[in-house]
Amino acid sequence: MTKLSVSLPTERLRDDVTARLGERAAEVELLLWDMSGAAPRSEIDLAVPPYMKASAALPQLDGVRTRLVQGQSIGYDDVPAHLPPGHVFANASSVHETATSEMALTLVLASQRRIPEFVRQQDAEAWRPRFSPSLADRRVLVLGFGGVGKAVVSRLEPFEVDIVPVASHAREEAGRQVHGIDELAELLPTADIVILTLPDTAETRHLINDEALSALPDGALVVNVGRGPLIDTDALIDHLQRGRIRAALDVTDPEPLPEGHPLWQAPNTLIVPHVGGAASSMQPRIAQLVATQIVRMLDGEDPINVVFES
Repeated sequence: MTKLSVSLPTERLRDDVTARLGERAAEVELLLWDMSGAAPRSEIDLAVPPYMKASAALPQLDGVRTRLVQGQSIGYDDVPAHLPPGHVFANASSVHETATSEMALTLVLASQRRIPEFVRQQDAEAWRPRFSPSLADRRVLVLGFGGVGKAVVSRLEPFEVDIVPVASHAREEAGRQVHGIDELAELLPTADIVILTLPDTAETRHLINDEALSALPDGALVVNVGRGPLIDTDALIDHLQRGRIRAALDVTDPEPLPEGHPLWQAPNTLIVPHVGGAASSMQPRIAQLVATQIVRMLDGEDPINVVFES
């Protein structure tokens, strides 16, 4: 019997996938390959690159025949520039929505309740209570109503907020009225908090520019768990330095944010280093997704989550 060949970047992922395959693991040859060097063979049915290293890893697939390349991230904006011709790429939809939506809510609550300020006071052993804005009773625009956007909305629901989902076009979905992006100019002046969950595309790049930021009311909070280029960084810094708005960012443009960049020292800004999906919930979900793809391939079914063909 010819086995399905699968390359995985870590022993842990190999072991977790094996456990989920059960008896069907006997039909698969699992290869350890982190794509830091040459491929172990010229044909690999399913190749899984290491997490968050597409630009360095994907070029190693040049000259390798694959049936599917399974990424470990939801975003894939860096894939077209680095994936050699002849490959089918699937993203990790279903893997990161939980962790990323948790991060979105964490950033909102931390910013609203002045947690960064109080942590700095703790470091200084200073007891200085302050009144904080609540999350309750705020109007929250969620830009993007895909997997992450829906997960963010579901986690916001218990917090007694007015949730306004915004997507590419107006529709009713999941029991909610979703507004179209063409309504954004009208919606921004009414928002206390804006949460970005969108991918980086030609249509979304610099969606939040100076005009959009100027439309927000004073003190509004902008949270980005999507991609850095959704926001015009220069415009954001200008508004932050003038004390017009606040920001909480899991992603930035540029990224990584270099030492000395003015965004680091911008007032009323909370920055975390693109760790929205980097949580313990990722490991079992990526293992299950890879196992699902393997079983589908063994059964002659099309893979899920295909987003790009090079």
